[in-house]
Amino acid sequence: MKNPRILIVDDQPINIKIVQRRIERAGMDVLAAYNGEDCLRVVEEQRPDIILLDVIMPGMDGFETCQRLKANPETADIPIIFITAKSAKEDVLAGLDTGAVDYITKPLELDETLARIRTQLRVQEMHRENLDLIQRLSEMRKTSTIGAITEGIAHNLNNLLGVVVGYIDLMKIGKGKPELVERSIASMESAINRMVTIVGQLSSMAANETMQLAPVSIGILFENCVKRFQSDYSVDSEVAITNPFPEDFHIETNCEIFEGAVSKLLINALESYPANQVERPIELRASLNDEQTKLFVEVIDQGTGIAKEVEDNFFEPFITTKTSVGRGMGLTVARHSLRNINCDLTVEPNPDRGVCARISIPLPLPEEE
Repeated sequence: MKNPRILIVDDQPINIKIVQRRIERAGMDVLAAYNGEDCLRVVEEQRPDIILLDVIMPGMDGFETCQRLKANPETADIPIIFITAKSAKEDVLAGLDTGAVDYITKPLELDETLARIRTQLRVQEMHRENLDLIQRLSEMRKTSTIGAITEGIAHNLNNLLGVVVGYIDLMKIGKGKPELVERSIASMESAINRMVTIVGQLSSMAANETMQLAPVSIGILFENCVKRFQSDYSVDSEVAITNPFPEDFHIETNCEIFEGAVSKLLINALESYPANQVERPIELRASLNDEQTKLFVEVIDQGTGIAKEVEDNFFEPFITTKTSVGRGMGLTVARHSLRNINCDLTVEPNPDRGVCARISIPLPLPEEE
């Protein structure tokens, strides 16, 4: 492990020598500079861990030197401790305002100076550990997300394979019934095309490719979402559509991903009702936020709502309660898929009962005339 590297900047060489001996005895390496310009050169060439910077120097003073170091992204994070004979409050504040982390007045007390250097070194080490922890947590979340997506895709493929197998069985018993065979073939082709699309999406995600977006009207998108829901889950449940926008109101999205996500939200809404309940109202609604910068697509139910035990973590994989939204992988996969096309998903309880799942879609800013 290399020794910490401390840069001392002072126009008086004797001052540097005094501090240098004490710091080197503590196991640190010392660099020296005698003015502001010299300091900038040394920092660029050797990258110190900490800078002890005298304020009063000929030419470029310590304040200006500090400002230039902080303005450079390559050197902005190097801690700077000012050393000066000035001890007035306004001078201390001026030094800290330029970006210094500490301020020591002359004549220096060497043990105190060393203690302050060690404190800043510990702060740096803690900062590096925090960055490393954030990176590791990010990698863990990525791994978890990949697992969730894989599980969701496997689930979808298994469902579609079940559709194909089912229609093959129908065709076997439908010999001599051309209409039944023709319908079965059409349904099988649709399921197979869906499987091809899903595999293609998985390949794009693995390669970190940007999903293709295309314009589509809200009316057509909503109709396709409902058809997808009814087809994916073999249900004939009605969905009330509220769409206040004209036919020529379009958004840019990936229809396959968007329809798949809404389909998952619709089945969650349906399953939020007790199994023996006949009427299960579900609404698919579109609206704009007050600033008209986002389109909201909401799936609203009047079911049993969000169970207390999953309120804080129902987007986590495998969170499952039979009578609440957030079952299994559906919401996890839906949110990740939507984020991949620049959308987001939130879920919150309705004031009376039930749940509102809201997809937020950013809209392009209007062009200035």
